[in-house]
Amino acid sequence: MANSTLLSLFQNTMQGMGVASYGNPATVIGNSNQDVVQTLALVNMAGRGLNRERDWQAAQTQYIFTTPFYTYTATTSTTNNVVTGMSSTTGLTATPTYFMAVGVGILQDTFLTAAGGGTVTLSQTPNAAGSTSITFSQVLFDPPADFDRQIDRTHWDKSKHWEMLGPSTPQQQEWLRSGWISTGPRIRYWYKGGRFQIWPPLGSTESLSYEYQSTFWVRATGATAVSKSAFAVDTDTCIFPDPLMEALIRLKYFEVKGFDTTALKLDYDMQLDLAKAHDAGSNTLNMAPRRSNPLIGWDNIPDSGYGT
Repeated sequence: MANSTLLSLFQNTMQGMGVASYGNPATVIGNSNQDVVQTLALVNMAGRGLNRERDWQAAQTQYIFTTPFYTYTATTSTTNNVVTGMSSTTGLTATPTYFMAVGVGILQDTFLTAAGGGTVTLSQTPNAAGSTSITFSQVLFDPPADFDRQIDRTHWDKSKHWEMLGPSTPQQQEWLRSGWISTGPRIRYWYKGGRFQIWPPLGSTESLSYEYQSTFWVRATGATAVSKSAFAVDTDTCIFPDPLMEALIRLKYFEVKGFDTTALKLDYDMQLDLAKAHDAGSNTLNMAPRRSNPLIGWDNIPDSGYGT
């Protein structure tokens, strides 16, 4: 059953509290009554906090992206970090520094810091000079606009069907970026400066993905997916069940008025516990000493005939 709209939540809850003068508001958004305005602000703030209290299944989102790369010819120098004679700089983004450079004479962990006009600037000076081929691979990626926090062990290289390893600690990051043996078949990852970084630079287009908790917890009118971080129109709904939201409105209203909230807090805590327990189900615990083998083995081979 669909959750109630913001307007319905306010009307039902405030009438139940016996608020006579504005207990049945015609609107919530745009209402000039100070109590309605104040309660709406409290509900939006509490909803954002509630969304961070648990990995609610309705706010879990999968993010799929690819790893761009570009290979160009250029001329390097050992006296400065400016690479000249670039065959092209198309696609290269230097602000911020998304791309890492790989090529003969290019030191490990070298980033692109500027691009344009037939030249690029690198974060380290090459140790070999001359005409060479350089591959620029994107290794840093902005998170989705509604990214709040990662969901552990959901990071996958879909092209190779391997789980990515991480998040790497700062010590592991430096070992990868500076050590002699720092690459392998598996992709490592970590978060740096609010962005998602992979290692090593791939030099190929691959499909990567991870799941995250969204900052959105409100659904627009008629929508099935969350798209807002606060109620914005009267017909908005949210991911939390009605009894929890009604208990939340009562509690916040009484708190701001300085009334006794003992019973209301107990009711809210009970509804919150129920919402968490019913949100996504639970794993079935296996009481057997070990899982059964679905393949033919000593446990299920016939005594004779072998199935013929």
